[in-house]
Amino acid sequence: MASPTERIHEAGIEFVQLQFTDIPGALKSVTIPADRLEACLERGLWFDGSAVEGMARTVESDLYLRPDPATLAILPWESRPTARLICDLHHPGGAPFLADPRRALKTALEGAAELGFDYRIGCELEFSIFEDRGDETRDGRHLEPVDSGGYFEVTTDRAEELCRMSTRALASAGFEVEMTHHEVAPGQHEVVLAVADALRVADAILALKTALRAYGRRQGLLVSFMPKPIEGSSGSGLHVSQVLVDRKTGGDAFFAEDEPYQLSANGRHFIAGQLAHARGMCALLAPLVNSYKRLMGGAEAPAHITWARTNRGALIRVPDANPRDQTRIELRAPDPSCNPYLAFAAMLRAGIDGITNHLELPEPIEEPIQRPARATDEEQLADPLPSTLAEALEGLTWDPVIREAIGQPIYERFLSAKEREWAEHSRHISLWELRSYLERA
Repeated sequence: MASPTERIHEAGIEFVQLQFTDIPGALKSVTIPADRLEACLERGLWFDGSAVEGMARTVESDLYLRPDPATLAILPWESRPTARLICDLHHPGGAPFLADPRRALKTALEGAAELGFDYRIGCELEFSIFEDRGDETRDGRHLEPVDSGGYFEVTTDRAEELCRMSTRALASAGFEVEMTHHEVAPGQHEVVLAVADALRVADAILALKTALRAYGRRQGLLVSFMPKPIEGSSGSGLHVSQVLVDRKTGGDAFFAEDEPYQLSANGRHFIAGQLAHARGMCALLAPLVNSYKRLMGGAEAPAHITWARTNRGALIRVPDANPRDQTRIELRAPDPSCNPYLAFAAMLRAGIDGITNHLELPEPIEEPIQRPARATDEEQLADPLPSTLAEALEGLTWDPVIREAIGQPIYERFLSAKEREWAEHSRHISLWELRSYLERA
């Protein structure tokens, strides 16, 4: 196989973007001339980590980007021939930087491999498309969806073409898209990423979000991954289908033909682990103040810590699939604003904790729980997910397994950034408050 430098030379590439994420999940990038790539692959590229939110303290600001050659891809939405490589972060001496989100997921995957498992996932990424009206649209005062379609309906050519161009862009980078379709709310669409190695899917999510935004701008459209942009409409989630593979046999570690729900002991313990750590990992899965408007907003978004086969309001669902397919354990709390590296690391470690400690799986709850819960049968009572970002941060603080999953350096920086976000939100005087209290308080 040709080396990255040979491939970009053959493709006539002029520039290469070196990409990584900060701890909250924003994509960062530096651009180098293509003829500098070989040196970067050999020695890395120095940058000042203290300039990136939540990344490095001033005393440890000298960091190096080390491109991962396996992530080389051409960016078809750029005006000039441009490639990109996703990078891992290192200290000057070569040691991995422990506050690198991608490193956290790699560590979790390595831990699962030592226990004999490979972790693979597929994702349903939902997003909203609005007419871009400049500042008026961006500050939320007026949002006009690009279409008025409903679930699986054929809608405007602009939205369809946006999804198709993004699908082609992902295919050119080696990522497989299973399908795209319209979702429930006006202007809401979904792209389904095929099951693959968790690290590769996290990389694909970043590429997909970048492609959608870039092609949207070309068409005068604003693509938003905000979990709940419009009050009263369905929110946007990132439903994650999880597959666990036995490394020795290559078989489905979740499947047992003669067991209830055809779940093996590993499958039952994995779900139990994620239920046990649901409150602890919620801040990583749903990291915005706005995320909890979706989770507490009804419809099919989960608000309680439950699992089921058919109940789409459950936190975890085990779809009834073709016996020839691998068993998928679907987690429905994540939303597209999350940092996928941190979310997947937390999810995997929670499930593995259930396996290693043989946690018992509670009974499934197939009937949707009313908000607030009015169930009288003990089996129908379930603990709630956090209802605010502040509650979710408290859950993270009290969960040592999830803190260990992302590492203390990331935990401290993530918590600090999110506590500032919550404090800023708490000080804000909203339009709702003015309408409700200005004249009658």
